[in-house]
Amino acid sequence: MKCLQVLVCFGLVLGSGSFDQKLSSDQKVVHALNRLTFGARPGDVAQVKSVGLNKWIDQQLHPERIAENPDLTAKLQTLDTLQMTSREMVEKYPIRKAGSKQAGSPAVVARQLMEGKIYRAVLSNRQLEEVLTDFWFNHFNVYLRKGADRYLVTSYERDAIRPHVLGKFQDMLLATARHPAMLFYLDNWQSMDPQALENLSKSRRGRGSPQVKQLAKRVRGLNENYGRELLELHTLGVDGGYTQQDVVEVARCFTGWSIRNPRQGGDFQFLALLHDRNEKTVLGHKISAGGGEQDGRRVIEILSRHPSTARFISTKLAQRFVTDQPPKALVDRMAATFLKTDGDLREVMRTMLSSREFFSRGAYQAKMKSPLEMVVSSVRALNADSENSLCFGVSHRGIRPAAVWQGGAHRLSEHGRGVGQLGWAVGAHELCFPTNVWEAPRDTGGLGEPCRQRCRAGCPPAAATGGHRVHARGHW
Repeated sequence: MKCLQVLVCFGLVLGSGSFDQKLSSDQKVVHALNRLTFGARPGDVAQVKSVGLNKWIDQQLHPERIAENPDLTAKLQTLDTLQMTSREMVEKYPIRKAGSKQAGSPAVVARQLMEGKIYRAVLSNRQLEEVLTDFWFNHFNVYLRKGADRYLVTSYERDAIRPHVLGKFQDMLLATARHPAMLFYLDNWQSMDPQALENLSKSRRGRGSPQVKQLAKRVRGLNENYGRELLELHTLGVDGGYTQQDVVEVARCFTGWSIRNPRQGGDFQFLALLHDRNEKTVLGHKISAGGGEQDGRRVIEILSRHPSTARFISTKLAQRFVTDQPPKALVDRMAATFLKTDGDLREVMRTMLSSREFFSRGAYQAKMKSPLEMVVSSVRALNADSENSLCFGVSHRGIRPAAVWQGGAHRLSEHGRGVGQLGWAVGAHELCFPTNVWEAPRDTGGLGEPCRQRCRAGCPPAAATGGHRVHARGHW
């Protein structure tokens, strides 16, 4: 059992195999914990065996049935912005002017968002929900540091992503399309029918109107950014069968999808004055003239039920949870479930997790951990805790790629940056890893001194790992 726990914690590579080779019962438990959580904690293997693997997977597919960790709930309550509206964040943590002594800034919002993410990944009992929230947030990516998005991304993850990760794909697609964070990130909030403003300004009602003058300052004509990303990255995929003309037509359908006072944390609004009301054709589907916001909703429906979307989404899920080059037969079955259930993501996941390919030698320890997964799995492996989740390895600057590949022992470079085996680096003051990830002198407890000073609650001493330096290979 002790050897099995080590394999789960550190994901040591045992080799590869085919998708026809079955795993042993113990290997199935290890594999499920590695793929469906951010890493096993001490005792997780025994717990899964006690509950039964299939029942445990079903519980993870229904997170609402799992009692949440009270320690996580308590820690999240200290992060006030996680429950605020975007407007409330702007009011409480405004951008400080030069020389201002006003407390708070957008940096507080960003820091609490990242702290909450790390706390959830480390402490949540609803691990699959957290893994999927991370997956879908990356799929529907927005940029935290772009202008108003500094106040909009918290709500984006909380309201547009998290509620839908095991629901209907169409619901999540619509939620992200309408959310101010996405509208601002891809500039769709400024997209309009090029003729609309000109026609309005010439009309009797619009001539000299303050509203028209205000709109003229904020709009930039037809913007294709969201239309292209929607087709290429969110739904069909780059080889999904769309054309440049489809990109234009989709962009026309979403004209007028905007934000009410974005820099004050405003919400979605549809500006009918800016919408292209002419007929459109998207992927061969006619969208009649005279429509409004419904044009964009119709595009969401078309894309959500398209076979290319079913295949693209199924492939990405299989790449995340099975292997980077998943078997075609598995993707075909997942895509068939997607179409049959109208994009029910829980059922697509169930199809994958009950497949022979998922529990095969071909999938076992066939993937590499991301920086986030490496950090969090190490903390979970030691059952570590801290009053500050940023002590776990992420600062407001995040984890960045290093130009150096050390290929072996982890070290602290002469520039004060920790360089890991996989080439990822963080500042010495940002890193608070146990000795299994950070090669440090034993008398420091496996920690850089700047980090020890920063961790209010302290960090696990060397004794927590028996004083051993085990290099995490990063495979899982």
